[in-house]
Amino acid sequence: MQRATHHNQIISFIWNVANKLRGPYRPPQYRRVMLPMIVLRRFDLVLAENKEQVLAEKERLEAKGITGPALEKALSRIAATDRKQELFNTSGFTFEKLLGDAPNIAGNLIAYIQGFSPRARDIFDKFEFEAEISKLDEANRLFLIIKEFCSSEIDLSTHAINNLQMGYLFEELVRKFNEQANEEAGDHFTPREVINLMVQLLFTGEEGIYEKGIYRSVYDPTAGTGGMLSESEKFICGDGQTTGLNPDANIELFGQEYNPESYAICCSDLLIKDEPISNLIYGDTLGIKDAKNKNNGFVPNDGHPDKKFHYMLANPPFGVEWKPEEDFVKEEYKNLGFSGRFGAGLPRINDGSLLFLQHMISKMHHPPQVGGDGSKIGIVFNGSPLFTGDAGSGESNIRRWIIENDMLDAIVALPDQMFYNTGIYTYVWLVTNKKQKHRKGKIQLIDGTRHFKKMDKSLGNKRNEMSPDHIAEIVRLYAENDHDAQSTVIIDGKPQQRTCSKIFDNREFGFLKMTVERPLRLNFQCSADRIDRLSDQRAFTNLATSQKRKDAAKQKEEIAAGQKLQAEIKAVLDGLDKTILYRNRDIFLKTLNGALKKADLKIAAPVKKAILAALSERDPEADICTDSKGNPEPDSELRDTELVPLPSDIELPLPLGYDNETDHDKLLDLVRDHCETYLQAEVLPHVPDAWIDHNKTKVGYEIPLTRQFYVYQPPRPLEAIAGEISQLEKEIISMLSEVL
Repeated sequence: MQRATHHNQIISFIWNVANKLRGPYRPPQYRRVMLPMIVLRRFDLVLAENKEQVLAEKERLEAKGITGPALEKALSRIAATDRKQELFNTSGFTFEKLLGDAPNIAGNLIAYIQGFSPRARDIFDKFEFEAEISKLDEANRLFLIIKEFCSSEIDLSTHAINNLQMGYLFEELVRKFNEQANEEAGDHFTPREVINLMVQLLFTGEEGIYEKGIYRSVYDPTAGTGGMLSESEKFICGDGQTTGLNPDANIELFGQEYNPESYAICCSDLLIKDEPISNLIYGDTLGIKDAKNKNNGFVPNDGHPDKKFHYMLANPPFGVEWKPEEDFVKEEYKNLGFSGRFGAGLPRINDGSLLFLQHMISKMHHPPQVGGDGSKIGIVFNGSPLFTGDAGSGESNIRRWIIENDMLDAIVALPDQMFYNTGIYTYVWLVTNKKQKHRKGKIQLIDGTRHFKKMDKSLGNKRNEMSPDHIAEIVRLYAENDHDAQSTVIIDGKPQQRTCSKIFDNREFGFLKMTVERPLRLNFQCSADRIDRLSDQRAFTNLATSQKRKDAAKQKEEIAAGQKLQAEIKAVLDGLDKTILYRNRDIFLKTLNGALKKADLKIAAPVKKAILAALSERDPEADICTDSKGNPEPDSELRDTELVPLPSDIELPLPLGYDNETDHDKLLDLVRDHCETYLQAEVLPHVPDAWIDHNKTKVGYEIPLTRQFYVYQPPRPLEAIAGEISQLEKEIISMLSEVL
């Protein structure tokens, strides 16, 4: 309780200090100053006690010619004897000394920052704090802000608050500042209750995490400010106030982040808590070809290329195109296939979220059945990865690969209006290669869309939040893994029992997209209006063109010859009986060929095809058009597709390759009879001349989560609606009478 009170006092004080920035800064911009200042003051106080010894040791060692990493390690050991991570400062400044030279405070503060150890200095570079120092100095705010941080009302020293507590205090301040800047925060900031839910779901059923001294790695490829990593560590190891699942566990955190400010915040949090920051990479996880920012530590590809992780969490940018990464990703897909990260396929360019999931799957340990530890993933998506993409598309193939290999464990639908920059519904996917026995071959869908409460004050688009009870209920549904399990939810202000959990076989999300053809039936007539249609046929109009661009005479000659042939063709057609309506193409062709031969006209096949197209019309009474083998020709305008569930007895994975061509014949051997049975039952009773073009059959996968939990609401009786309308009419007439 005392710790919570102290934290609240510090947060309140810092908030008051931040308000002194108003004018040169808008409230959403306060974090640009306050977050690096908090980090800087904490480091200042951590290093204050041994500052003089560090300066003396630096002078002594440099006199002996010791520089570089050896010097840095030696100074770090003296700077803070109780720390594991390297942190020191070799400038002569402290916050108090900065205040003693007010006219030069900006330059001295920059020199102070340049005196930090390399990783700490890199944090302030990523914050781009030098630009803020200049801005603060010009606005006469720099001295004031530093003076406030030296106030006796705020104590960020290790005597008042230890490293772990300071880390969580910093995280709370990050959360508050990001909420204040909610219009910018969605790209790198996930609401804390969503993180709590994801972490709890991720570790539910993970019995191995309770082993004493167990080592486990946690990875976030879109680390942002590090919330998912820190919450995972807190949930397992505790935070000094609450006991985690296993305080004796050894948890190592890994991540990658491409936003420099978010990267700086995450590194600050880890360094404040005296945890390694070398596992956090600044760079683009998917990869950028020919990246330009090469001088600031930016890694233009996967920063952990050879690592596997036990647990992974992410909130990748969704609905965001991956155009910057396109060349790199497509090259990896083409050259490496399943030896790389994206073997199952590539989504459309306007949403790269499924690329991140494939990337994370590539980081899984081998499953237990082959001697590995296995891995488990929690990732936040919008609705697009559930169903976007037709059968055989990149998105569908990625879903197919994940489901057919029994990696999709569960999907939880979250309430809408949960995130700061969007009000859409979002979904947590749980993906693993170590399903518990009773979950194998199954996928659990959980409807958590009504597990929320309205916020007292909205933050951007965030108007709803999940309470600890809501989180606990969703975790219970996941843990119990029951089909048709119910929860009490609030609907129209009243509690109701609703089914919120359903279990399905993997196969139930797959389907066959089969192409249903119907025969082409045409009639033909040499009427004037049909002959005029020849002018719309490219092959016919091209007769009066020439490719002889450089020879004007030859060009003119070819055009004239073409126009003459056009006129001769029309003359032949004009000579045919305009009153005859041919309902058999072969009979009409015989008549047409005879007329052309009589006129001694030889025309190319494309031109004859153009004549047939112009003179024909679809006619359900006409004879079926057949090919040279006597088979019916399909009518493209009558072509339709049917989505057919996979056979109930089919085994997964299907033999079809992810190019949708390899082993297609093997697929047809398994599904041909199933498709024909469907045709007989569902199609032929309505269109008896239809057939299936099996060569066009494709496999698709989608997850219609919303449909599975839809509850039909019958419309109100007409009498009740009519009564309301009648009452409204009376009220309107009454109001009008008062006006008149």
